[in-house]
Amino acid sequence: MGKQYRVNVYDENGDVIARVRYNSCLDYWDGRNWTNGGVGRHKGLTKLRDGRYVLIHGTDWQGEKDWAEIISPEQALQEILKSGNTELLETKKFYELKQLYQELELEDDDDLEEEAK
Repeated sequence: MGKQYRVNVYDENGDVIARVRYNSCLDYWDGRNWTNGGVGRHKGLTKLRDGRYVLIHGTDWQGEKDWAEIISPEQALQEILKSGNTELLETKKFYELKQLYQELELEDDDDLEEEAK
């Protein structure tokens, strides 16, 4: 079983503004390990009660600590897309991100229509 504890969320000034449960839901299998961002690096995503998204940075390296930061909905969607874990968009927590994703698909459809003219 993975890590089960809370991680500090830092603002741009380095102040702790929240604590969230650790997760690594943005990890993917690279053929040898679950990772995201290099050997011994992990990423997770969650949402605060006030609606802000939190990117969790995990590490397996001795002497380094896991940490988290507030990110925009657009950044959160990009992290999901880059990880390939699009099933996260089907969860209630990330419903807003699914809507953003659908808007991206609609924009792509509009571009295809323009090219066909």
